[in-house]
Amino acid sequence: MNVIFAASMSVLVCLASGSIQPENAAKGPPSPAQEQPRQPKGTIPAGHPGLVNDPVVDWPKARPEDVKSVDAIMEAFYTIPRGEPKQPRDWDRYRSLFSPDARMIPARPTPEGGATAMFMSITDYISLNKTYFEKGGFMDKEVGRRVETFGHMTQVWSTFESRHKADDPQPYIRGINSVQLLKDGDRWWVVNVFWDFEDEKNPIPAQYLQSGKQ
Repeated sequence: MNVIFAASMSVLVCLASGSIQPENAAKGPPSPAQEQPRQPKGTIPAGHPGLVNDPVVDWPKARPEDVKSVDAIMEAFYTIPRGEPKQPRDWDRYRSLFSPDARMIPARPTPEGGATAMFMSITDYISLNKTYFEKGGFMDKEVGRRVETFGHMTQVWSTFESRHKADDPQPYIRGINSVQLLKDGDRWWVVNVFWDFEDEKNPIPAQYLQSGKQ
């Protein structure tokens, strides 16, 4: 209702100022107030939990077994991108775990010794990493989990190890994913994933190498 009211007030202001001419006046390029909204080209999935700020989203439907529980969605989150070199992945299945407006947010160190956050949509994340994952191999493995829940939201601290191949003796990197989940009826959605990597100055604490619900 607020959007309709604001739009109506905008039209009234334009009429008062004379910026909108009568229909028989010469027509020039349409002003922003005259532009028609774009027509939907798809539908938001039932139960979509994100901000309804893009009615043209056409999102893949999740497999019920992938999103029926925290355990199920976290298993799918790690399993779907995993694969040996040249092994294709089902990226639409991966996208279906996420809210369409979810964000993937890696923390990145700065030369000055601080850090910054890099924000990506899940579609951008896949676009940036698809070739790397499928060409070189990518094997993320969860090695610890802490879960905290309140109401419809769940916070998962998920510790991971990354390898290029399943038989690599040691991971090339470790880190922690901070995964925010939303329970919506009979399914779960990944809302955001915020992560950082382990280094010499920032080792993973022992409590994040265990599993448990808080």
